Amino acid sequence: MSAIIVRASTASASKGCARIPSNTFRLNTFSTTRSGFLNRHIQTRFYATEKQQPPKPQNGEGNKPENIPKGFENFFGKVLRDAAKKAENGGQQQAPKSGSGGNKNSNSSNNSSKRNEEHSSGNSSNSSNRPPNRKPTPPPEGQFYAMKFNPNTVLPIAFTSYVLYKAMSPSENTREITWQEFRSTFLDRGLVDRLIVLNRNRVKVYLRPDAPGQIPGTLGQPYGTTYTFSIGSVEAFERKLDEAQIELGIPGSERIPVSYRDEVNLLGTLIHFAPTLLLVGVLVYMAKKGGGGAGQGIFGVGKSKAKLFNQETDISVKFKDVAGMDEAKVEIMEFVKFLKNPAAYEKLGAKIPKGAILSGPPGTGKTLLAKATAGEAGVPFLSVSGSEFVEMFVGVGASRVRDLFASAKKHAPCIIFVDEIDAIGKARGKGGQFGGNDERESTLNQLLVEMDGFGSNEHVVVLAGTNRPDVLDDALMRPGRFDRHIAIDRPDIKGRGDIFKVHLRPIKTDEDIPKLAQKLAALTPGFSGADIHNVCNEAALIAARHNKETVMESDFEAAIERVIVGLEKKSKVLSPEEKKTVAYHEAGHAVAGWYLEHADPLLKVSIIPRGVGALGYAQYLPKDQYLYSTQQLMDRMCMTLGGRVSEHIFFGMITTGAQDDLQKVTKMAYAQVATYGMDSELGPLSYGNPEKENQFTKPYSEQTGQLIDNQVRALIGQAFRKTTDLLNEKRDDVEKVAKLLMEKEVLNRADMERLLGQRPFQDKLHELLGTEAVDKDDRHLPGSTSAPATDSPPPVSPPPSNV
Repeated sequence: MSAIIVRASTASASKGCARIPSNTFRLNTFSTTRSGFLNRHIQTRFYATEKQQPPKPQNGEGNKPENIPKGFENFFGKVLRDAAKKAENGGQQQAPKSGSGGNKNSNSSNNSSKRNEEHSSGNSSNSSNRPPNRKPTPPPEGQFYAMKFNPNTVLPIAFTSYVLYKAMSPSENTREITWQEFRSTFLDRGLVDRLIVLNRNRVKVYLRPDAPGQIPGTLGQPYGTTYTFSIGSVEAFERKLDEAQIELGIPGSERIPVSYRDEVNLLGTLIHFAPTLLLVGVLVYMAKKGGGGAGQGIFGVGKSKAKLFNQETDISVKFKDVAGMDEAKVEIMEFVKFLKNPAAYEKLGAKIPKGAILSGPPGTGKTLLAKATAGEAGVPFLSVSGSEFVEMFVGVGASRVRDLFASAKKHAPCIIFVDEIDAIGKARGKGGQFGGNDERESTLNQLLVEMDGFGSNEHVVVLAGTNRPDVLDDALMRPGRFDRHIAIDRPDIKGRGDIFKVHLRPIKTDEDIPKLAQKLAALTPGFSGADIHNVCNEAALIAARHNKETVMESDFEAAIERVIVGLEKKSKVLSPEEKKTVAYHEAGHAVAGWYLEHADPLLKVSIIPRGVGALGYAQYLPKDQYLYSTQQLMDRMCMTLGGRVSEHIFFGMITTGAQDDLQKVTKMAYAQVATYGMDSELGPLSYGNPEKENQFTKPYSEQTGQLIDNQVRALIGQAFRKTTDLLNEKRDDVEKVAKLLMEKEVLNRADMERLLGQRPFQDKLHELLGTEAVDKDDRHLPGSTSAPATDSPPPVSPPPSNV
C-alpha cells in the first residue's frame, strides 16, 4: 500500500475557520506490499490545529463559528464540540493581559507547528516498522479528516473517461474545407507543401511554413490549423489534382507530393468492438461473482452445490436430540455402526446398504434424522437439495451429480443427504413433461450410475428425503441403490410427549415438564415435530407479549389454538343476528357430540372469530386411532352435521356457515362407499384413494360412478336424519348451550358438565390429559399388542369445526 499524506502544520483562526498557509505543507510517503499485489492508496489528511480560545459565550451562545458553509455542520461537528469544551474550560481560568495575549497565541501556534512537524517526521522515519494496516496517529491537539480513494476503481474510470473525451471531441485546430476552397485558396496560391490521403476517403493538407500569413480571412485563427476535405475516390482525386496542376503550369518535378496512410479511428473502433467487449466483461464478471452460485461463477456452473458440514464443528445433532421416531432411529442405527466399524461387517461378507429413503409427511424430521446420523457416526456430511441439480444449461445436472460423488469419495467415509429427491427422481416417461424432461432424465441416469458404481470399500452412504415416495423411479428404489425405505410418520401420543420434552428444554417455565409435555401431547393429535416446535415457540411469544416472567400452561393452550385456528379477529364484529346463528350452530355441534357414543370428547366451544375465516369453532380431543367401524364413522358424520341441523331446526333456514362441515362429511361418505367397501350395494370393492382428486380417468364405469353418487347421497341423508332426531330430542339442551355461549362466547368442558350433566358415555378425557392414565391406555406405543394398522388408514378425525 502506498499513501501520500498532506498535512498542515499550522493554522490560523479566522472567524472560526482554519486557514492553512501554502508554505507549511510536508510530504511523507510510505509503502508496503500485501498478498503479492501493489495496492496504491491516496489519503489526504488535514490536521486542524488548536485555534485561539474564543471568549466565553454569553447566555449559552457563541460557540458556533459564523462562516461555516451551509451543509458542512456535521463535517465540522467534532471541531465545534472540542472548541466548545476548550472555551468552557478557558472561561474558568483568568483571562490573559491584552498586551501579551497576541504573543502567547503566536507562541502557542508556533509550538503547535513544531509539534506537528516533529510528528510528521516521526511518521516518515518509523514507517518501515509500522504494521501494514496501522493508520498514523494524529497529534493530540489536532483534528483528523481522511478522504480515501480506491485506485482500482478511480483510475480505470478516469482513464476511460479521458479516452472517450479525446476520441469524441473534435480537434480545435482542424478545419473542414471543400475541393473548390482548397483549389482557390491554397493550390492556386502555391501554399500547399504536401498532401496525405487518409483511409482513401479524406485528404489532409499540409501548408508551407510561410503560408499562414498569405491566407486571406484567417485572422484570429489559431496557429497551425490543419485543413482536411473529403474525396469520393482516390482515382478521381488524382485526376482532378493533375488537371489542376497542369492548368497552373506546375512542372512535373515540382508537383505536390501525395502520400497515402491508413489511420485508426479510436472511437469508431471502440463502437465496432463494443458488443464483443461488453460480452467479455459480462463473462468475466459472472466468472468472479455470479452465474454458478456459491462463488463458483459461470465456469463452475457444473460444480456441485452441496454444502459440506464438518462432523466436529458444524454437526452438533445427536440421536438424543431426535424424539418421536424410535423405530426409524433403530433402523438407521445400522448405518452409524457400519461407518464407525465397517470391518466387523466386512469380515462376515456383509455389505453396507448403499442408501436409504426417508419418506414421510412434511415436518416429521427427515432432515434432522439424517444430520443426527452424521453426528453420531462422526463423519463428514454433504447436504444438497434435489432442485439444485437442474439449471437452465443442458448437462449441468449430470455434471453436478458427478462432482458431488467425486467430492464424497475424497471425504469418505461420509454421508450424502439429498433433500426433496423427487425433484430429479421422478419416474421416467410419466407426467407428460416436455423440453426439460430429457435434462431431468439425464440427471437421474447419472445418479443411478453413480450409486450403482460404488465399490464396497468406499464407505459412502446416500440418504434421501421425500414426502412423495410414490412418484420415484423404480430403478432408483431398487436394492443396490436405495436398499432401505424408512417411513417416518407423524408421532403418536408418546412420541409427541417426547418431542415436547425436547422443545420445552429452552423454555422458561415453572410447570412440571413431564406432566405438561404429556398433556400437550394429548391436546395436539396429528401434530408433526415442526408443528410442536411452532407451538412451543408461539407459547413463549404469547408469554413475552403479556410481560410474563415464565411461560404458563395457559400460554401453551393459547398457542395450540393459535396454530390450529389462527389469531382472534377482534376487529371482526358480528351483528346480533349473525352472532345468534353462530351460537346455535356451535351448540348443535357440541350437543350432538355430547350424546353420541363414538364422537370425540368435547374440549372447548367458541364463537369468537378466528384468523382462518372461522366465525366459531368446536374443539374436540380425538385419540390416536387407526381402525374405524361403520358405526364410529356414522357418529362422526352426525357430529359434523350438528351445526347445519341446528340452523334448520331453530331458524327454519340454512346458511353458508356449514360449507367446511359438508366437505368433511362428503369426503368421509365417499371413503366408506368407494374406498373401504362399506356399502352393501357396491359390495367389498375399492376404487382407489379418495385423497387423489381431479383425476383424468376413473377406475370404474359411468354406471358405477352413478351408483357411488347415489349411495353417498343416501348415506349422508341417513346421517342428517339421525342428527335431526337427536337434536329435536335435546332441543332444550341446545338452547341452554347457545344462550350461555352468546353470553360468555367461550365454553369449556366444565361449563358443559354444569349445563348438561356428565356425559352418558365414558370418554376417559381425564385419562387422555393425565400422564399415568395415558401410558396405561395408549395402545399404540412401541411394544404394545394392538391390532395391526391397515395399509390405507381411514380419514383423519376432522379438525375443529368451523362456521
